[in-house]
Amino acid sequence: MATFNLSSMLRESALANPDKPALILDDLRMSYRELDEAVSLVAAGLRARGIGRGDRVGVMLPNVPQFPVVYYGVLRAGCTVVPMNVLLKGPEVAYYLADSGASAFFFWSDFAADAMKGAADHAALELVVSVAPGPATPPPGAEDSFSLLAAGAGQDGGVATTQPDDTAVLLYTSGTTGHPKGAELTHFNVLMNCIVGARIAELRSDDVTLGTLPFFHAFGQSNILNTAIYCGATISLLPRFEPNHALQLIKRDKVTIFGGVPTMYVAFLKAYDEGDWDISTLRLAISGGAALPEQVLREFEQKFGAPILEGYGLSETSPSATFNRPDRERKVGSIGLPIWGVELKIVDDSGASLGDGATGEICIRGHNVMKGYYNRPEATAEAIVDGWFHTGDVGYRDSDGYYFIVDRKKELVIRGGYNVYPREIEEVLYQHPAVLEVAVFGVPDASLGEEVAAAVALRPGMSATPEELIRFVKERVAAYKYPRTIHIMASLPKGPTGKIQKLELKKQLVPAEA
Repeated sequence: MATFNLSSMLRESALANPDKPALILDDLRMSYRELDEAVSLVAAGLRARGIGRGDRVGVMLPNVPQFPVVYYGVLRAGCTVVPMNVLLKGPEVAYYLADSGASAFFFWSDFAADAMKGAADHAALELVVSVAPGPATPPPGAEDSFSLLAAGAGQDGGVATTQPDDTAVLLYTSGTTGHPKGAELTHFNVLMNCIVGARIAELRSDDVTLGTLPFFHAFGQSNILNTAIYCGATISLLPRFEPNHALQLIKRDKVTIFGGVPTMYVAFLKAYDEGDWDISTLRLAISGGAALPEQVLREFEQKFGAPILEGYGLSETSPSATFNRPDRERKVGSIGLPIWGVELKIVDDSGASLGDGATGEICIRGHNVMKGYYNRPEATAEAIVDGWFHTGDVGYRDSDGYYFIVDRKKELVIRGGYNVYPREIEEVLYQHPAVLEVAVFGVPDASLGEEVAAAVALRPGMSATPEELIRFVKERVAAYKYPRTIHIMASLPKGPTGKIQKLELKKQLVPAEA
């Protein structure tokens, strides 16, 4: 039986350039040969314990060399990777392990307390492995990664026979309500995202990417880690994003490709103004995860001299669905064109397709759409209708085929019967010279149903009052759209990828508004 296994791309890159650096972290350089050998030992160690094709394996590791070693080792053994945020608490860890039915669990030693608490609540685990930077004593109830590698010596570390439609990654979506759901991404889903993404970015084996987007997240895992390994490029690892450190690595490692979320670009602009940086090797930047404000895009490109290609996707679409192209017209504010092999359409609430310029829900069909939500047939049937994945995002298509996001369907503010799209108001606030970050959202209102509110963080050394900012927006949008309340905050809460967390903001601020 022929095999179709995502980990095969690492083997191919290792055969092509065995001595080329695959990973860089501080003073450590791991070649493609070394990475491939370590991956084979992990696969052999899992097999030695009877863990193989179809088994799920939790992976709770930061952006360190051990992440790709374990990630590709799990795939090579024929198992499914269940990536997990390293900041999860014990009950959350227990939920991920139980919901996925995990047979094994790898976690970073720095997060042992919550990892072990979650593992203790999931008795079905056959293997719990503590991964540390060097030899260390694992916590009671866990084995250490070095013992696993030793146990794999002499065992079969070859690529398992898996099929294109086998689940490679069970990627849990954060969701806006209820428990997260596991999106089943197949080997074919993820590999096609690598192939198409590499073509769009014109990625080559001599490129160096900065790996600071969390690999447990769809964007960092697919667009940075997997795409770089597929092309045989080098990844400079930065486990925790800090703009000055990132700029130092761009200079030291001659980074050519940077992928990030909008808040990272905002942080870069602030750091750029405070230092003298040599970033001349940077040739391309990629933005995703949230809407990139036009003001931020223009300022970054002016100062850094590298174009930003904005794309769009979701965990359920592996994740890429659209991208702007380096060789075609790039429309500022657009998420670009559908990627090769993928279709998009705009539909109304009844599911009927809409024409150019009409606003509705974005639906996606193609090789990138997940197999379904793990063990949730009803949720899968609701999300995927006749092969089309309903995103919950609101947007429109222009006459040239470019797509534009208006907002999240669930973040839409309905004020007195009028639709207010938070992104539109955020774009206006970003034009104010004192505004560094902004989030707009709806709050309960007895007479209107919802009212528009905003939270703003200001640039260092600059000032603005809520009243001044409200006037600024009021002069630029229709009367029903401008926020009646603006909160000035030291910083806005962010998730692991740097995306602003509006739900957390509302928890903090809505009680004062209601």
